[in-house]
Amino acid sequence: LPPAEAEALVQALQGTELRDIGGQGWLRQHEYVEKLNMHGILSASAGQEQLLTELLVTHTKIPVLIVELISVEIWKHKVFPVLCQLEDFKPRSTFPIYVVLHHEASIINLLETVFFYKEICESAEDSILDLIDYCHRKLTLLAARSTKAQAVTSAELRAGGLASPSSMQADPVSPQELQKQAEKMEFEISLKALSVLRFITDQVESLPLSALTRMLNTHNLPCLLVELVEHCPWSCWEAGKLKKFENGTWHVVPPEDQVKMTKLDGQVWLALLNLLLSPECQCKYHFDGFNKSQLLKLRAFLTDVLIDQLPNLVEMQRFLSYLAVTEPAPPKKDLILEQVPIIRDHILKKNSGKWEAIAKHQVKHAFSPTEEELKFQARRWAQTYSLDMMEALAPDQPRCRVCGVEAAKRCSRCRNEWYCTRACQVQHWQKHKPACNLMA
Repeated sequence: LPPAEAEALVQALQGTELRDIGGQGWLRQHEYVEKLNMHGILSASAGQEQLLTELLVTHTKIPVLIVELISVEIWKHKVFPVLCQLEDFKPRSTFPIYVVLHHEASIINLLETVFFYKEICESAEDSILDLIDYCHRKLTLLAARSTKAQAVTSAELRAGGLASPSSMQADPVSPQELQKQAEKMEFEISLKALSVLRFITDQVESLPLSALTRMLNTHNLPCLLVELVEHCPWSCWEAGKLKKFENGTWHVVPPEDQVKMTKLDGQVWLALLNLLLSPECQCKYHFDGFNKSQLLKLRAFLTDVLIDQLPNLVEMQRFLSYLAVTEPAPPKKDLILEQVPIIRDHILKKNSGKWEAIAKHQVKHAFSPTEEELKFQARRWAQTYSLDMMEALAPDQPRCRVCGVEAAKRCSRCRNEWYCTRACQVQHWQKHKPACNLMA
C-alpha cells in the first residue's frame, strides 16, 4: 500500500458495537483490517514494517484493535451458537458469517506482525491486560486440546478445512458445519496468540506491574507453558509418521529433522526464558512446591541437541539446577492497588441477556442479504482479497480445486479458482458457476 493509503486505513479504524457485527459499517472495518494485515505481512517479509508500526502508535489504534479482537471472540462464543439454532436462520450465502469468524484471525495476525516492537507494546497501555487475558484463554484451549489427545490433525483439517470464498458462495454450508470450521480456525488463532504473548514477555521491563502480576500469579503462565512443552499440540503422529504444523499447514517431518526445533517450540521456550530468568519476574513469582515441581519437568527436554539450536537455554538449564536444590524466598506481599482488565467484562455486562435478540437482529439485517446486496458485497470482497496480493502471501504453489495437484491455470472470468487441466475445470463448473457469476 502507498504510505498515504496505509495512513488513511489506520485512521479509519474504530470500534463497533457487538450488535453491529456483520453490518455494512462493520464490513468496512473488516476490509480495513484485512488490507492492513496483508500489507503488514508483505512489509515484514521485506523488512519494511516500521511505517505501519509508527502509524498504529501515532494514531493510538492498538487499543482499538484489542477491543475489536475481544468483541468478535465474545460474538463467537455468545451470539454465534444462538444464531445457528434459530429456525429462520437459512442464509443465501454463508460467506458473510465466514468473514466474521475470520475477523478474529485477521486481527491477531496483524498484532503478531507488529507486537515485535517495544513501542507497540507500550502503546497498548491498560488494554495490554485484556490482551494478556485473551492470550491466556487461547493457550489454555491449546493445552486442554493436547492433554485430551484432541490435537487438530492434518486429516481433520483436510476433511473439514475452511472453505475458500468461492466455495462458500457456491455451496451453502449448514450452521453445524460452520461451527466445526470455527473450531478448526480456533487452533490457528491460538498459535498466533502464543506468538503475541511471547512478544509481550520480551518487554517485561517496561510492562506495568499489574501485567506481570497477571501473567505470573493470576494466570501462572510459566506452568501453562510447561504444559505446552510437554504435550506439544502442534505435532502429532499419524500412520506412524510425525507431522508438525508450520506456516498454516501440517507436513510430514523426515526422520533426520524430528529433533529440529520449530518456530512454535522456540516461542514457548523464549517466553519461558523471559518469565523465569528476568529479575522483575523472579521477584514476583511464587516458587512454591507445585510450581517448582512443574518447572523442573523442563529439565527432561533440555537436551544437548535442543540447546545447540537455542544456546540461551543454557541459562535455563543452570537456573533449573539451582532451583532443584534451593528454596527460593517467597515474593514480597506489597499492599498495592492493582489494575484489572475491563474490556471483556464491560462488553459482557452491556449485552448480558441480549444474545438472542442480537442474533435475531443480525439474521435479519446482516446475514440475509438480497441477491443484489450479495453481488455488490462479492465485488467488494474481490477487491479486498486482491488476488495478486494473496498469491504473494501464499507460501506454496496454488492447487487444483478438483484433484489437489499443483495448478497453473485459473478461471478466466473470476480468476479465483485454480485448475491443473481443462478437464478438472469442466468437472467443477456446475459447483463453481454460482460463485463465478457473483465474483465476475
